[in-house]
Amino acid sequence: MSSRLSRTARAKTAALAASAAALFSAGLLHPSPAVAAPPAKASAHATAAVLDLDGTGGTAVVSGGDRAYDTASIVKVDILAALLLRAQDAGRELTPAERGLAEPMIRRSDNAAANALWRRIGRAPGLAAANERLGLTATTGGPGGKWGLTRTTAGDQVRLLREVFGPGDTARRGSGGLDGRSRAYVRTLMGQVVPEQAWGVPAAGGPNSPRALKNGWLQRSTTGLWDVNSVGEVTVRGHRYLVAVLSDGNASMSDGVSLVERTARAAMAAQPPAA
Repeated sequence: MSSRLSRTARAKTAALAASAAALFSAGLLHPSPAVAAPPAKASAHATAAVLDLDGTGGTAVVSGGDRAYDTASIVKVDILAALLLRAQDAGRELTPAERGLAEPMIRRSDNAAANALWRRIGRAPGLAAANERLGLTATTGGPGGKWGLTRTTAGDQVRLLREVFGPGDTARRGSGGLDGRSRAYVRTLMGQVVPEQAWGVPAAGGPNSPRALKNGWLQRSTTGLWDVNSVGEVTVRGHRYLVAVLSDGNASMSDGVSLVERTARAAMAAQPPAA
């Protein structure tokens, strides 16, 4: 048993290292200079929002104070939703070039693809226009090309997830949300996230629970502390739940992942029994 646990721990550590390496390769995270100021003292905080998609209530249960956090890469779902709304309004599907950017952006969190699609949707103003249609009320796009510094709340992320995983019956050209084809496309990509990025909200489900998710992680240059987030859908006791966990102030990425997973499990444990 101890050998198997050791292998699991080593595999998770390697996966987190690979995720951090992706930030270096994309130019979003830089090595520390030879002489650097001491990092800020870690003061981690997390917020969770959970919605029983198959239940009778339509309001997410929020724990931890629904304040704003940096999105890091979870905003890529929102970027894709904005891109799909533009295509719907034009009465067309995504082009092969757009798919060639959207798919790696979600499946392996490709930052270069996100850069291109952020520009294509019109950056923060384009995201804001899409979010008005999607019902998001507490999300503000990042400045210039810095999509990872978009600010959002866990409650708003559940609203976005509901547009993707819910019935979505308000779609119409020029207004309303995502149509059935668009929702299915986003769900498919979120269900194909590469294994090394499959941490986070799946911890709220069982080991064999179907999962669809998008994670985000970012080390802030001003403090050296980490933003670590996870959003998605899990199935527990036959009910589908939408879960968003946002955190900041983590001393390391691995600390943030642990906090997000503990928070997701605790939020799910607090849910009333499925009817």
